[in-house]
Amino acid sequence: MARQFNRLSSAFVQSAPLGRHADGAGLYLQVHDGNGARHRSWLFRYRERWMGLGPTRDVSLAQARRKAQECRQQLLAGLDPIEEKRRRACQRPTTPTFDQCALAYWNSHCAGWRSVVHAGEWKRSLAAYASPVFGKEPVDTITTAHVMRALEPYWRTRADTMSRVRGRIESVLDWARVQGHREGDNPARWRGHLENLLPAKAKIVTVNHFAAMPYAELGRFMAELRTYSGTVPLALEFTILTAVRTGDVLGGRWSEIEMATATWTIPAERTKSRREHRIPLSNEAVTVLREVKEFSDGSDIIFGGQRRERLSHRAMPALMRRMGRPETVHGFRSSFRDWAAEQTSFSNDVVEISLAHAVGTAMTRAYQRGDQFERRRKLMSAWAKYCSQPSMTSEVIPLHIVCG
Repeated sequence: MARQFNRLSSAFVQSAPLGRHADGAGLYLQVHDGNGARHRSWLFRYRERWMGLGPTRDVSLAQARRKAQECRQQLLAGLDPIEEKRRRACQRPTTPTFDQCALAYWNSHCAGWRSVVHAGEWKRSLAAYASPVFGKEPVDTITTAHVMRALEPYWRTRADTMSRVRGRIESVLDWARVQGHREGDNPARWRGHLENLLPAKAKIVTVNHFAAMPYAELGRFMAELRTYSGTVPLALEFTILTAVRTGDVLGGRWSEIEMATATWTIPAERTKSRREHRIPLSNEAVTVLREVKEFSDGSDIIFGGQRRERLSHRAMPALMRRMGRPETVHGFRSSFRDWAAEQTSFSNDVVEISLAHAVGTAMTRAYQRGDQFERRRKLMSAWAKYCSQPSMTSEVIPLHIVCG
């Protein structure tokens, strides 16, 4: 029999020869061959009985030691560990694991999320950080210790990601409680709980806003942009002229454009706010559409790439880099916002609605349903004319455009 006071190491576990190797106090590593492969698993020995604790691929050395300690505590209480394991299995035959609950939550909620990309990232983040730690655990046994083992190793280096993971774990455990699979407080709750164990994200993360081009430089930039040919430069120019989000342009459809009234209507299912957004198109924006029509291959997608697919989200940023500009495409919305505030007298509501931002309280929006479309048409026309000025200097002369 192996000595009872050996202590295994993680490195030894992966390279141990055939046989049983004692870790001490009844815990053994068993290595054997079968079906053409080498298998390693944990055993707990007591009263000439052997109890399996799981394969090493699923149970780490530290976890195996904790399980062995639980078995020893049961023995001290006069209980048989194997019989206790069987009894618990009979008492809780239908309790799902965390992974099963996470999948059920995802299936019931993903249809309401903004994008396929978000839905995929939601699932991958839990698979990467939560599942390896407690994914196979019954959901009613998950404690604060489980959650901390998943979050704490990465909290200071990947705070943004881990903050989202924490919220997703909390959502899954709340779902499990409502479904009757667990009781008590949520161990992933931040306020009044994990905030006492982990530093606040705001204290360890530096917020980097999207780099925006000073609006005084837009005329020179637009003049250079128009020396480039192809779909990507036209898509970037259209994005700037309409002040919309990149995803709205990349997903734009000809069926959303009404050339007779120079109006682009983005349906609710494609907007971030989940509200339909009407955009008055300036003469310059309409000109871009007529030019891009020459590249159209019959697809409904306005700015299509190869094989009738939409442009890659990396296409316009890549063009910006080729032009030697450090700013982001999204930053042009900030350029527009700064220009409207400093160079025009249009109201804040008109500008914010042009950016597809919610204005006022929910009650205000319920009663005031107009989108100030004609005022916004004047604003977007003024913006397009400003962007088309051939050159600008650092000394900007206020235009004081009146909204009318």
